Amino acid sequence: MSLYKSLFKQTAIYGLATVLPRIISFILNPILVYYLTDNSEMGEVSVIFSYLVFFNVVMSYGMETAFFRFYNSESDKNKVISTATISMFWSTIVFFALLLLFRKNLALWSKINVEYIVFTIWILALDALAIIPFSKIRAESRPIKYAVIKISNVVINLSLNIFFLAFLPKLATNSDNIFLQSIYFEDFQIGYIFVSNLIASLVTLLFVLPDYFKIKWQFDTDLWKKMMQYGLPILVAGIAFAINEHFDKILLDWMHVDMADIGAYSACYKIGMFMVLFRTAYTLGIEPFFFSHAKNENAPQTYATITKYFVIFGSFICLGVIVFADVIKLFLVPKESYWTAMEIVPLIVLANFFLGIYTNLSVWYKLIDKTKIGAYISIVGAIVTLALNVLLIPMISYMGSAIATIFAYGTMMFISYYMGQKKYPIPYDKKSIFTYLGLAIVLSGISFYVTILRETYVFGIASIFFFAYFVYRNEKETILKIIRRK
Repeated sequence: MSLYKSLFKQTAIYGLATVLPRIISFILNPILVYYLTDNSEMGEVSVIFSYLVFFNVVMSYGMETAFFRFYNSESDKNKVISTATISMFWSTIVFFALLLLFRKNLALWSKINVEYIVFTIWILALDALAIIPFSKIRAESRPIKYAVIKISNVVINLSLNIFFLAFLPKLATNSDNIFLQSIYFEDFQIGYIFVSNLIASLVTLLFVLPDYFKIKWQFDTDLWKKMMQYGLPILVAGIAFAINEHFDKILLDWMHVDMADIGAYSACYKIGMFMVLFRTAYTLGIEPFFFSHAKNENAPQTYATITKYFVIFGSFICLGVIVFADVIKLFLVPKESYWTAMEIVPLIVLANFFLGIYTNLSVWYKLIDKTKIGAYISIVGAIVTLALNVLLIPMISYMGSAIATIFAYGTMMFISYYMGQKKYPIPYDKKSIFTYLGLAIVLSGISFYVTILRETYVFGIASIFFFAYFVYRNEKETILKIIRRK
């Protein structure tokens, strides 16, 4: 029992450390929307952060996952720690030096202010240096320390953004404080966002810096080769994931979409991310369950039932967010100039819902230890993302990116289902799943895209109640059983 108790405790702590930063990012969005001078600045920030995510993947080159794999399999754990740390340390130094050397070229190529490029390089380097010490904390089962560091990072980042953007201009102009006046620069809002990130990354590194002084600086070449061989396919999968998640902003920039439109797209995109919170929380809780029940003879039926109820709950969230999107925007996107991109919200919500369903359907390749298949599916998704963005952006601008996201995740979902039914058959209730999903899509689409219905909310609210009644009527027996158990 103590084993399960410990597992639950660790899962809860890691879950908090994973979900809370996403929640805080919701808080940060309206702050950036409100205090950045115009939409184009928001667009520039979103493009730079998309590059940041992409290069984070490149600079980690799968070493984090390789570290976990060999830390658990090798008898000499100190050798794994030192080899991985030395590898990450010197690769970061090389990347850092090269990127700084070519910073002006990068600025010309990307059309991004060289000052912001330098900030980004420093953030990348600090984050990369913290990867292995941070992973070591997880490997040694120290979830509280992990959570404290993770949450501290996002709290510091958020607090500094609020201070620099909301308070510093007033304090510096209305005060004789020399320090405040020395750190205040007019029209430096974007710069302050990166300074906030930089300080947060520095604090994170300082938390784990003692680990650099504890390791034995011994490099095992043979072990490193094995770790690289294991990690490079993960790098490819990581790049594919980054393309699916973030490359749309970069492509919009490359294809000469106005930066103000990219800013509006990025701001409204956040509304669609409510589904991500649900998906993330669900995944953290359900994946340990999947593996613990893998040997149970009723496991396939259990997985099928779980997937059906994920679709039911996800459909509720999908319908609720889309119906009340115009209310949510008042809090998350508090500037009317950004609302031109609101039409993407239903598409982004649905796309993330598809990704959540894919997460459920992907259990089969995890259970049969064929995780590389997940990488292959992600690569297919990335190809769809790139192809449709290139095709659609010239015709319908950022709406093309939203459509591409739906098709990419939808393709991944169907591929996983098709392959999974051949390798690990699960008796999904396809009729119910398609009915609930289809009904939610139709009702939410009508309530949002039919202007008269959208403005009154009558149809939208009625749709939610109708969907709830429909679910209750069809799932009454199961629902009553659950209630009686309680």
